[in-house]
Amino acid sequence: MNENLPLPTPAINKWIADATRQLIAANVPSAQLDSELILAHTLRQSRSYLHAHSDDILTPRQVEIADARLALRIERVPVAYIIGHKEFYGRRFHVTTATLIPRPESEAIMTLLKKAVPDNHSLLNETIRLIDVGTGSGALGITAKKEFPELDVTISDVSRHALKIASRNAQVLEADVSVLHSDLLTAYPFTANIIIANLPYVDPSWERSKETNHEPEMALFAANGGTSIIYKLLGQTNSKLTNGGSLLLEADPEQHPSIIAEAKKYGLLLQETLDYGLLFQKIK
Repeated sequence: MNENLPLPTPAINKWIADATRQLIAANVPSAQLDSELILAHTLRQSRSYLHAHSDDILTPRQVEIADARLALRIERVPVAYIIGHKEFYGRRFHVTTATLIPRPESEAIMTLLKKAVPDNHSLLNETIRLIDVGTGSGALGITAKKEFPELDVTISDVSRHALKIASRNAQVLEADVSVLHSDLLTAYPFTANIIIANLPYVDPSWERSKETNHEPEMALFAANGGTSIIYKLLGQTNSKLTNGGSLLLEADPEQHPSIIAEAKKYGLLLQETLDYGLLFQKIK
């Protein structure tokens, strides 16, 4: 037996099975799905390709790359960071550790937005301005522009690194949006008709998944039980939101009562809640 011969490499199904076992042992949720996503990204193929070619033998280089990515997942690095993208509202958004990973619960804001945009918006001659505050990867603002092309959309963030990612996503998805570096609404030169915001609302003391340790702290955490930055934005609506305009926020449902009470101080009356989302209208 020649000990210098390289060890045989596994077939696709064998690598997935072994990777799934390792992820289960590390208490990683959705172990098989994650294994398939990692290998599919490594091979630059779809997950359906993996099932159709399950007996194909991987090359040593493919195994090396897939194993390295698997090691990151075992350390609880989110899959979206490992493969570099995340689906949101049927579209693929590039993400890095400079941005929060888009969550399915944030799609509630898009559902509420359909109620905030006037039914005859495409027939109106006036400009309807929307700003996505704390845009991160740009998921909310870009989706709003794609769903409602007539809106004048600005995506803003205090992080220049995040804005680079958001700008790239806007370009790839062909979304004609303005990009603004701003601490909340301070640099926004207009009065918006619609404000949407998924701001940091996690209290650092809360229990949370290990995956969040790899996400940017400034995009996750806020003081005052997680509400401090949301409250700051509420105060800015006095001068930055039109009368009759809409504010859409995301927050933990346990925070909703206190946010609703604070919003009333600024003439923002609750219209509807949906899961993590809140829809307010400015009355005064």
